[in-house]
Amino acid sequence: MSTVDGQDGDTGGMANSADVDLKLEVVVVPVADADRSKAFYAGLGWRLDADFSFDNGFRVVQFTPPGSLCSVQFGTKITGAPPGSAHGLYLIVSDVHAGREELMSRGAKVSEVFHSGTPGAQLDPEGTSGRVEGPDPDHKSYSSFATFEDPDGNSWLLQEVTERLPGRLDQAITSFNSVGDLAGALRRAETAHGEHEKRIGRADPDWPDWYAEHMVRERSGQELPA
Repeated sequence: MSTVDGQDGDTGGMANSADVDLKLEVVVVPVADADRSKAFYAGLGWRLDADFSFDNGFRVVQFTPPGSLCSVQFGTKITGAPPGSAHGLYLIVSDVHAGREELMSRGAKVSEVFHSGTPGAQLDPEGTSGRVEGPDPDHKSYSSFATFEDPDGNSWLLQEVTERLPGRLDQAITSFNSVGDLAGALRRAETAHGEHEKRIGRADPDWPDWYAEHMVRERSGQELPA
């Protein structure tokens, strides 16, 4: 046994896990027909990253949703899970209505927007009593949803997130994954700044600095500026 920082523990020569990035980049989705699934996800406008086949019948197809840092893979001989058994795959959007309309315009059959009447009801099948029609009445972040399925029945969940809870993002890194993501942050900053100017009773000539601070704090889950 060795001692590190005054505590006994066998490190096995490995770095402290807190110092090692563990980036979730791919989720495997079980499908029955790779070509059918490829056509479906391509139709949604997702980016095709790879389609590799090998002599032993192994095939891997990878797509990445717009603005996402995580991709999905499917194919043949890629998983033993039954086709259609992946459920509750979250897709985060800044506007659940806009996200729903975009997917529907590309051929996906998307549920109506709803919120949960009971904790966890967003993961229940469509038509169950825990789903309450319409977005969250208070428009709280993390609380409004819509769902859709791929041809095998793998289920996807749109979740509207407009403000992150504290500690959910690295405060040292502020990034926006898409033009729409950045535009949404600008619109929220604009609305908040309008309230700020009402409070101070004058136009704020330093509004670019205020916008920037609001957007960075919101993105990293910090308390928003007054």
